[in-house]
Amino acid sequence: MTPPDPEPKGFDLATLLAERGAERYDLHGRYLNHQLPRMLHTIGFDKVYERAEGAYFWDDEGQDYLDMLAGFGVMGLGRHHPVVRKALHDVLDAGLADLTRFDCQPLPGLLAEKLLSYTPHLDRVFFGNSGTEAVETALKFARFVTGRPRVLYCDHAFHGLTTGSLSVNGEGGFRDGFAPLLPDTAVPLGDLAALERELARGDVAALIVEPIQGKGVHAAPPGYLRAAQDLLHRHKALLIADEVQTGLGRTGDFFAYQHEEGVEPDLVCVSKALSGGYVPVGATLGKDWIFKKVYSSMDRVLVHSASFGANAQAMVAGLATLSVMEDEQIVANARVSGDLLRTRLAALVDRYELLHEVRGRGLMIGIEFGRPKSLGLRSRWTMLQAARKGLFAQMVVVPLLQRHRILTQVSGDHLEVIKLIPPLIIGEEEVDRFVTAFTAVMDDAHGGGGLMWEFGRTLVKQAVANR
Repeated sequence: MTPPDPEPKGFDLATLLAERGAERYDLHGRYLNHQLPRMLHTIGFDKVYERAEGAYFWDDEGQDYLDMLAGFGVMGLGRHHPVVRKALHDVLDAGLADLTRFDCQPLPGLLAEKLLSYTPHLDRVFFGNSGTEAVETALKFARFVTGRPRVLYCDHAFHGLTTGSLSVNGEGGFRDGFAPLLPDTAVPLGDLAALERELARGDVAALIVEPIQGKGVHAAPPGYLRAAQDLLHRHKALLIADEVQTGLGRTGDFFAYQHEEGVEPDLVCVSKALSGGYVPVGATLGKDWIFKKVYSSMDRVLVHSASFGANAQAMVAGLATLSVMEDEQIVANARVSGDLLRTRLAALVDRYELLHEVRGRGLMIGIEFGRPKSLGLRSRWTMLQAARKGLFAQMVVVPLLQRHRILTQVSGDHLEVIKLIPPLIIGEEEVDRFVTAFTAVMDDAHGGGGLMWEFGRTLVKQAVANR
């Protein structure tokens, strides 16, 4: 007798994770970017996080970790906000006729309408899937409507890693080995004379700028954006504001460019926090005449599109996120909590000679370290700098995680800057926890010995070996 066919297993997420979850680092090393697990093992970041909620993770031993990184800014509302989560359950249960391509569903129009209400000088939205896609859209649109090939960007900018976005990325480490790129030109952030010299050549389509640069947390100088906008428009070029990280309340206003009166970019790029931490989404907001020139006829209706752009889940995530931001006054909280955190950290600058500056706006804060004055600390600092710039900042990040269970990041390669971009929902309790931990780490660093400087010597050896 032939035995009956076994019951089909189907897909069961809980079973899969229970059976294979422990292989996480091996799987990444074997099938994905093999350097990621290697790096995490080296600096002791190879934790096993089991769950997350709000501004916290919990590891496999039940210990909580404060998240001051927010998934590089994606988790503006923290993780698993119940309103966004319910909205996504609702849209899945609705069984909508999504992405038919030959109809007009209501959700994209509703999200576009809501987004544009925060920036009333703009008129239309293109939806893609990420920040770099939002930037690519802005670059294409600017080139097309001006008929010019060149886009200016600022030194040390980060606008993405796809080829067009990489062409306006101001960090050489990301660009190396990927030439030829598009014919774009860097100018120093805040240097109006350099901007005017480039505009005088007559081939510039636009300037793309982060109102606050993610690398190093450097804000555009007061008055720069307005003056740059006037120069650009005088030369019939456009201003593109990259608000992928700074937008949606991060800096204490809905958009960071709104801190400066009279600034009205022609195109604005957003992503990250608009996702609610769940569904990738990117958006390029622009003026009506730009969109009408790109989509100038029915023959050009699909001249720029995205296969998954404006899908129902992404649109609902965006709508729910904006609803939560209004209902819970997230922008105001980012401003108040950011001012509190920055003020308390800035008060430590005179106390610690290794602490050089605290800067930023809202909940986008940079903590910069610098050369100390005392001989003992100076010799240790020099040892680190000779091996690789940025090692001291890494020495601070590691004990914040290992000893105090707080996740942070170094702000960029070869920088002695820690960037804090926590979920916008944090309050005084999280500020207290971070400042207390940071103070303990600084006390240790200025003690001149102990585990922190032992780890520094390990980093020096690693840096020398990688040369």
